[in-house]
Amino acid sequence: MTNSVEEALDLVRRVRQSGLVFCLTHCYAAYPMVRQARAMVREGVLGEIRLIEAEYLEGELAEPVNPDRYGRMPWRQDPKQAGPSLVLGDLGTHAYNLACTVSGLEAESLCAEITRFMPGREVDDNAAMLLRYPNGARGMMWVSQVAAGTEEYLSVRVFGENGMLEWRQPNPNDLHYRPLTGPAQILTRNGPGLSPAAYRAARAYRGNPEGYFEAFANLYSDAAEAIAARRTGTTADPLALDFPTVEDGAKGMKMIEAAVESSAQGGVWTDCTLEL
Repeated sequence: MTNSVEEALDLVRRVRQSGLVFCLTHCYAAYPMVRQARAMVREGVLGEIRLIEAEYLEGELAEPVNPDRYGRMPWRQDPKQAGPSLVLGDLGTHAYNLACTVSGLEAESLCAEITRFMPGREVDDNAAMLLRYPNGARGMMWVSQVAAGTEEYLSVRVFGENGMLEWRQPNPNDLHYRPLTGPAQILTRNGPGLSPAAYRAARAYRGNPEGYFEAFANLYSDAAEAIAARRTGTTADPLALDFPTVEDGAKGMKMIEAAVESSAQGGVWTDCTLEL
């Protein structure tokens, strides 16, 4: 969202003072089955959360040369524009937000290793971390731009005392639910018995796939409803108000800052909480 925690906190203050609507485009949080997973966790289907795992892998920077052949994103190779960590700013914030969105938990500390595989490259391209949560849960996150042969693999797995949920962006219309006792299930977008939040986010008719662009559209339409409600003094649908906010962006920046500090000190445990 910004290039530093200080900038993020300043933006939080400005948004709060203005009273305006701020929607951060963590589009993956707007997929129907991500919202279904979040609803199931909120309802206590998994029980107490124990383990959270998130990955965001791609191979765009697996070559030593700059792969941006068309000049669309030159900022990626410039540390002044990419921020304190390219791989965490570009990919890690999405994976972290997805883990927080589904689990309903925010990490209190982390230990991280951030690396740069390509000689001569000024920005980092791989990061791995362990996370601790206030309820005693533990987490793992790996993000990489040098996972050769990988095409945008984003996934989240949440394990509770009663089972687990798994969502993978390459197959976004499916949510895997494996209870501790009983058969494994694959819940499908627009299938029977889903939460109101999932149905609200589903656009295509049953059986037809939908994905990345529709997720952006879900955020835009939710934000538009919130903006219209503010302007007219009416009440928006509560389901429209669950999009990522400026506070979520600030928490992502705090994660990056803590991870950079941890990695610089050899992977020591570092506080990543942020008072807002």
